[in-house]
Amino acid sequence: MPIATDPTQSLKIFGLAGSLRQGSFNRALLRAAVEVAPKGVEIRIFERLGEIPPFNADVEAKGDPEPVVAMKSAIREADALLIATPEYNYGIPGVLKNAIDWASRPPDGSVLQGKPAAVIGATPGMTGTARAQLALRQAFLFTETYAVLQPEVLVARAHEKIDGQGRLKDEATRNFIRELLQSLIAWTLQLRQGTARREAA
Repeated sequence: MPIATDPTQSLKIFGLAGSLRQGSFNRALLRAAVEVAPKGVEIRIFERLGEIPPFNADVEAKGDPEPVVAMKSAIREADALLIATPEYNYGIPGVLKNAIDWASRPPDGSVLQGKPAAVIGATPGMTGTARAQLALRQAFLFTETYAVLQPEVLVARAHEKIDGQGRLKDEATRNFIRELLQSLIAWTLQLRQGTARREAA
């Protein structure tokens, strides 16, 4: 893959909100990310999370269900991932973990392996999904998904920052998302350059 000279040239980011709720705060964060993304960066939000069945090795043995195929294809085509997670009981929602379990298959050469990623999260509570983000990063250790470390986007009291139309109105949070996208872009290009050097060696 050629190395872009412009750091925002033709980068595609797979966006996923780990919530099925119609008025999801985390989907609102992804929409805000689309709005503040630099020129040349396309964030494609995957909207079929609710169609993905519970992971079952017997089902997998017969072939991935179509929504899983669609998700894996979207991840494969993306240069990086942007995951927005709620926090349920100190962890990530079951539907999000289930999607990761499907995407991690097969373990050798999954679509998650080697992908740059960024994690964000919103909650009405005060911790801003800190524990959920940590749990997601732990899962990424096994899948060899390389999540950026800083800045952390931990959106607490989300109901005060997102309006009734699902738009993030808090400018400070929008700036944090903008900074995180810049870090993800730089991280993606850094990993791309490292891959190119290894292939040329």
